[in-house]
Amino acid sequence: MNWNTNWREQAWQSLDETWDLVIVGGGITGAGLLHEAARLGLRALLVEQRDFAWGTSSRSSKLVHGGLRYLKTGQVGLTRASVQGREQLLAEGPGLVDPLGFLLAQYEGDGAGRLVYGAGLTVYDLMAMQWSHRYYSPADFQMLAPYISPTGLRGGFQYNDAQTDDARLVLRLIREAVAEAQGSWGAGEQGGEGSAPPRPPGEGRGEGSALPRPLGEGRGEGSAPPRPPGEGWGEGSRALALNYARAQELLRDDTGAILGVRLRDMANGADGRTTDVRARAVINATGAWADHLRGQVGAESRIRPLRGSHLIFPAWRFPVAQAVSFMHPLDGRPVFAFPWEGVTLVGTTDVDCPPPLTTDPCITGDEVAYLMAAVTTHFPALSLSLDDVIATFAGIRPVIGSGKADPSDESRDHVVWQESGLLTVTGGKLTTFRQVARQALEEICARLDDDQATGEARLARLHDDAPVLQPVDDALPGGAALPEETRRRLLGRHGREAADLIAAAAPDELTAIPGTPALWAELRWAARSEAVVHLDDLLLRRVRLGLLLPRGGDDLMARIRAIVQPELGWDDARWAAEERDYRALVAAAYALPDRRDIPDWPAQLAAAEATRERAAVARQERARLRQRRGGLGLALVAVVILLLWLIRRHHRGAAPHA
Repeated sequence: MNWNTNWREQAWQSLDETWDLVIVGGGITGAGLLHEAARLGLRALLVEQRDFAWGTSSRSSKLVHGGLRYLKTGQVGLTRASVQGREQLLAEGPGLVDPLGFLLAQYEGDGAGRLVYGAGLTVYDLMAMQWSHRYYSPADFQMLAPYISPTGLRGGFQYNDAQTDDARLVLRLIREAVAEAQGSWGAGEQGGEGSAPPRPPGEGRGEGSALPRPLGEGRGEGSAPPRPPGEGWGEGSRALALNYARAQELLRDDTGAILGVRLRDMANGADGRTTDVRARAVINATGAWADHLRGQVGAESRIRPLRGSHLIFPAWRFPVAQAVSFMHPLDGRPVFAFPWEGVTLVGTTDVDCPPPLTTDPCITGDEVAYLMAAVTTHFPALSLSLDDVIATFAGIRPVIGSGKADPSDESRDHVVWQESGLLTVTGGKLTTFRQVARQALEEICARLDDDQATGEARLARLHDDAPVLQPVDDALPGGAALPEETRRRLLGRHGREAADLIAAAAPDELTAIPGTPALWAELRWAARSEAVVHLDDLLLRRVRLGLLLPRGGDDLMARIRAIVQPELGWDDARWAAEERDYRALVAAAYALPDRRDIPDWPAQLAAAEATRERAAVARQERARLRQRRGGLGLALVAVVILLLWLIRRHHRGAAPHA
């Protein structure tokens, strides 16, 4: 499946069809919706105003986890759904979703003790039908995390979770949905090396086949009956995903009913062409930006955007073999450090990020100081400094506001709202995208009865036991000479297209880009086939060099250009402009802020320690005062008892003389 510049033009020309469903938003929620909608046989269009996964879904903490901390706030249902989603992704997406050991350090004064954490981890494991957690003494815990501070360490737990490349997960879901609905796989359209075998007649739509009749118009006499529910993807399904296509406004009739959306082509800026797209249903899956479309139907703003920021260190400078979680010394929030793609990622903050959300989010000086305070306190032996940070990133979480003073107290669960014909789905976690998509589509299926399939029939298929990710051939044609870990990684990130990627590579491109696990061939394939519109699409989301290398990979730009410029079809002027814009973006949103804006975190820690010491002295003084008061009270009681005894004795002595 070749998403190149010609593909983009062809996609725009096909937008005048009537769609069953328009999904606005190209993050993990939108990708999950497109995947499930196509599987149900719906004609579904996904549009994203920037690049796929541009927003939250390329800037997450990269964890596919069950949300252990949500058990503390009673969100058992969210945790259970997350654990189930994690287990399925681990089974189906090795190389994209991989196990990650987690160490939970416990220090004196952390609050919850061993029994509380042990009980929570027991519930967490039982939800996954496993028993992975174990408690370690301080000495044994330091063997697992050699550089962690021993001062006050009481020991800790080890348990299992998972991690992913979030942007690649989104892209694989989208591309598999489109390829399955159209019945084609990568080079298989041309019969190239590594292509999937052709489908039997009736399984998908071959090249040149007529587009299916819009649902609701009926089927001609003698037409083939619809496929019975449960037999794979719908015969009439069609899926299209288009980045840099902004849903500018909702189309409505005189009664206010929603008829579709007006799209604007944003590939070359805000002055691009527009077109009206008709659809039987519109889903707003724009996450932290959901209030924009909701406002067009008169709904009140409900989203509380929260920013989570991260620091990235080279693994040699901050070595951790698995994730390590610990409590922040200033406010007691959990902070983690874990290995990812050859670097060590540290996060996260949780602060309000008020609108407008029109530019790339970036870490603030206060957040840098907050995270540095955490790592320098708990890993003092490493002597980490700002000079060791190679990159930063920040993401916006779409949290439903409830007025809580502390952003961390807001629920992370998702919501589905039906408002004047617009269906909005937002909130939730990276791990629960399929459960979220299915719940939203339950609301849609009843609207889309037609002679191909009833809403009830689609509902029955919606919850069948279908895989999230399509199975792949582990043999990977053309990849026999690659190391096993590289083969696994390519299969996970590219699925069935991994063989096409290898076939497209030049002889010297199946080697790792220095300082990363990515191959040079991945750059060529992404530029050729993965809808790259701007250079940051390629280097920040398709191949994550902007996060993994200093200065966003600028030192390798000459070779990057030699590989990808011909594939993208850019002339020298276009390349120069893209390179300039990319460097500016990296400096503004993926690097440290001006150091003058970063507070002195050692001074903050010292002040906090002084405050704790004063509080401890005050507690001791109050305890001594209570002891003195208690002693005086006991003395008074003793005096009263003595007096009563003396009075009683006096009365007994006087009785015989009476």
